[in-house]
Amino acid sequence: MRALSILPGKLLTLLASLALCGAAVAQSYPDKQIRLVLGFAAGGPTDIIARHIAKDLSDIFKQSVVVENKTGASGNIATDFVGGSAADGYTLLFTAHTHLTNEILMDKLRYNPIRDFAPISEVCILPLLLLTEAASPMNSVADFVQAAKVSPGILSYASAGIGSSGHLGGALFEMLSGTKMTHVPFRGNANAIVEVMAGRVTTVFYPMIGVADMVKQKQVKVLVSGTPRRLPDFPNVPTMAEVGYPGFVDTVPWLGVLAPAGTPAAIVERVNAAIHQSLNKPETRDRLRDLGAVIVTNTPAEFKTFLEKDSERWARLIKAAGVKGG
Repeated sequence: MRALSILPGKLLTLLASLALCGAAVAQSYPDKQIRLVLGFAAGGPTDIIARHIAKDLSDIFKQSVVVENKTGASGNIATDFVGGSAADGYTLLFTAHTHLTNEILMDKLRYNPIRDFAPISEVCILPLLLLTEAASPMNSVADFVQAAKVSPGILSYASAGIGSSGHLGGALFEMLSGTKMTHVPFRGNANAIVEVMAGRVTTVFYPMIGVADMVKQKQVKVLVSGTPRRLPDFPNVPTMAEVGYPGFVDTVPWLGVLAPAGTPAAIVERVNAAIHQSLNKPETRDRLRDLGAVIVTNTPAEFKTFLEKDSERWARLIKAAGVKGG
């Protein structure tokens, strides 16, 4: 309070006016439709979760929150679009770890993933499972590694694109297991899993969302989980650590929401509170848990700190695995 007392009266008046403006903005927001933009295909894990959150936000805000899929370039097209949008809270980005890895893997991006965005909240993390088609002769990671070593480059792994969790997971597994496979990128996990089910691609490191249903329908089988402990849904599936690859848990991807840099703090805080309200709803928590997502929430400041540290982590992983961009 002593420091404030020495400020010129006009500056104090300006600061008070700005505070009142921020409060007024938060009270009136939103008064029109909000776009929640993501860079992955409809039907994939990220899309499924985004649509659950969007529905809750529509109910909370009493305004329509629509999901827009702007696919391609591992989310870069969507990110570039949101980064260039008005910083008014009406165009938000629902994104994944590729928000950070694109800067490491791609040249000449028009945005900086930290500087050009206002973090709102993390939403969840998505444990990865190694899947292959149900009819595959491979029934374990040992089978998979043996086959990969016998025929280097013949076995293939699908992903949602360059720098996606499936791509990084496959590249890291090659490094840890001393194998060589062929990476086949697609526009989103939904497309990738279809090719694995059909046997046109050998395997995929896939987020846990919807996998239990795929197994029941005999579309895929699970060889291993990239989690510290066995998953309740797959108690007979070993972890990467159990089969000799403990470093694989470093690939766990996340999902979160950001806004363009310069979005008023009052709006950021309001969206943050609404996201947390959504994730605290029993039906939403149960639904995401059923999908295999692990809910994570934080403040905008905490999410910013997380992004800065995670960017460094992915840079180390990408360098160690020798991953190259497209």
